[in-house]
Amino acid sequence: MKNAFAIVTLSGLLTACAVAPQQHLATSGGEADSDRFGQVQAQDNGDADAEAKPELDEEEQAAKTKAEEEARLPKVELTPTMLQQLLKAEFAFRNGDWQGPYLTMLSLAQQTQDPRLARRAAEMAVAAKQADDTLAAVRLWYRLDPQSDEATQYFVGMVVTSDNIAELEPVFEQRLREAPPNRRGVLMFQVQQLLGRAKDKEAAVAMLERLIAPYQGTMEAHIVRAQVALVRGDKEKARTEAQAALAVRPNSEIAVLMLAQVTEDDEAVMRLLDGFLQKYPEAREVRAAQARVLVNRKDYPRARQEFERLLKDQPDNAAHLYALGILATQMNDAPGAERYFTRFVEVLGRNPDDERDPSRALLILSQLAEERGDLAGALQWLDKVPEGADPQVLFNSQLRRAQLVAKQGDLAGARRLLTTLKPSEPARQAQAMAAEAQLLRDANQLQEAYVLMEAAAKRFPKNPDLLYDFALLAEKLGRVDVMEVQLREVMAQAPDNHHAYNALGYSLAERNVRLQEAYGLIAKALEMAPDDPFIMDSMGWVHYRMGNLGEAEKFLRRAYGLRRDPEIAVHLGEVLWQKGDKTAAQQLWREARAKDPDNDTLRTTLARLRLSL
Repeated sequence: MKNAFAIVTLSGLLTACAVAPQQHLATSGGEADSDRFGQVQAQDNGDADAEAKPELDEEEQAAKTKAEEEARLPKVELTPTMLQQLLKAEFAFRNGDWQGPYLTMLSLAQQTQDPRLARRAAEMAVAAKQADDTLAAVRLWYRLDPQSDEATQYFVGMVVTSDNIAELEPVFEQRLREAPPNRRGVLMFQVQQLLGRAKDKEAAVAMLERLIAPYQGTMEAHIVRAQVALVRGDKEKARTEAQAALAVRPNSEIAVLMLAQVTEDDEAVMRLLDGFLQKYPEAREVRAAQARVLVNRKDYPRARQEFERLLKDQPDNAAHLYALGILATQMNDAPGAERYFTRFVEVLGRNPDDERDPSRALLILSQLAEERGDLAGALQWLDKVPEGADPQVLFNSQLRRAQLVAKQGDLAGARRLLTTLKPSEPARQAQAMAAEAQLLRDANQLQEAYVLMEAAAKRFPKNPDLLYDFALLAEKLGRVDVMEVQLREVMAQAPDNHHAYNALGYSLAERNVRLQEAYGLIAKALEMAPDDPFIMDSMGWVHYRMGNLGEAEKFLRRAYGLRRDPEIAVHLGEVLWQKGDKTAAQQLWREARAKDPDNDTLRTTLARLRLSL
C-alpha cells in the first residue's frame, strides 16, 4: 500500500500542540517556524505522566509572560543622546530608509545588551526583505535573550534553512535536556520537523540521531527513527522502529499510524487499524485514518459510517463534514451531500480564522441546487464564493453563473457575462469559448454553436478538452466524420484520455457499425478507468449490439448500481425488454422519465420499439 491514507503528520501534531506566538515576524528569506519551539503540551493518548494543571486565561497568561520578560530584560537608562538616536532612526525608517536605522538599532543593542533593540533591527531588515541582515539581528536577539521562546523560535527558524546548522545543536540539546519528561517527546518531534527543512539533509539526520540518543528507549525516539528511515527509503527499519514504539506504548496512535504507513498490504493495514480500534475505540486519529483507507478501497458505506461516528463527537469538524459531503456525492445521496456541505460552509463562516477555502463546496452546492430545479438557490451559492478563492475555481464559478442565467431564459445575458471574463491564459480562453458554445447548444442553436467551436478548434488546436467538446457537438449535428477526426486527434495529444476512446467506441456502437473496433476502443477506455459507470454503460451497449445480452445486462446493471443515470436506465431497460423482462424494463424507463422527462435516448428508444409508457 503506497500512501493509502494521509497519516497524521508530526507537523500537524506539533501545530496542534504548540502555543501560537502573540506576535510574528513576517520573515523574508528564512521563515521562522510558526510553532513556538519549546512551548508544547503533553500529547498522545498514552502520555500517562501528563499533569493536569489549571489553565490560565489569555489575559492572565499574557500578564505572566510580560512579567517574566520584564524581570529578565536589562534595565537600560534612556539617555538624551540615545533617545535622539532612536527617534531619528524611527523617522528615517518611516520615510523609506532602512539601512541607517537598522545599523543604529543593531549598534545600540550591542552597546546596551537590550534584546528589544535587536528585535527592532530584525523587523526593519524584514521590511526591507534583507535575509542576511535579518539573520544577523535575530542571532543577536537570541544571544541577548536565550530564554525567550520567541527569540529562540525565530533564531531556529532562520538558521535551520541557512548553510550552517551546527549552531543549532546546543540549542536543541539544552531544550531537550531541560524539558519535563512528559513534554520531551513532543519536543523531539519538533526538532525533527525543523531539521527536516535543513538544506544539508545528511548533516541534519546525523544531528537528529545525536540529539535523541539519550532518549533512545522512548516511544517518540523510535517514531523519529522510523520517520527518518522512511524518508531514506528503508522501510524495513521504519517498520522495526514503529513496532518498537508500539511495544513501548501500546495505545499510541502515532505509533500505530506509523506502522500502518509502512505496511504495504491493504488487508494487513485494515487488520492493524481494526485491532487497535477494538482495544482503543476513542482513538480519533486512527479512526479517521481507517476511514480514509476505506475510501481508497471504495468501501464508501463503511467509510461514511466511520466519518459519521467521528462527527458525532465533533459535530463542527470541518474536515469530516467535507469528507462526508464527498462520500454522499459518490453514493448518489444528493440530499445528504447538500446537508453536509451546507454545514461545512456554515462552520467555516463561524470560524473566520479557519484557512480552508469553501469555494469547491459552494460550487457543489450550486450544482446540487440546480439538479433539483432551484436555479435561484444555485446562484445564491455562487454569490458566496469569495473573491480571494483559487483563480481556477473562481473562473469556474463565473462560467457556472452564465450557465444558470441561460437556464433562467436569459441567453443574451449569459453570453454578456462570458464576454466580461476576458481571461489572459489560453486554456481559460478556450474554456470560455466552449462554455459559450454549450449555452448555444442547450438553447438548441446547434449550428451557431458548431461555428463557434469550429473557430475555437482552429484557434486552440492543441487543447484536447476543447477538441473533445467539438467532437461531441459535431456528432450531435450528424458530422460523424468531423467527430472521428477530432477524437483521434485527442487520442494522439492525450493518449490517457479515456473519454475520447469511450466516446468514439460508443458512437460506433450506437450507429451499429464497426462493432469489433467499437469494442476495442471501449475496452481500452475501461482498462484506463475500470470504475467509470459511463464506460461500463458503453461496454454494455456494445455487447447488446453484438447480441451478447447476458454480458450486456451484467455491465449495465453494474453501471446503474454505481450511477442511477437516466441514459443507463434506458439502455438496461432495452436489454431487459429484449430478454423478455418487460415489466422491469418499463419500470426502468419510468425512472428515467421521472428524472429527465425530455431525455433524447428514452424518446428515441420508445419510438424505435413503438412503445409508450
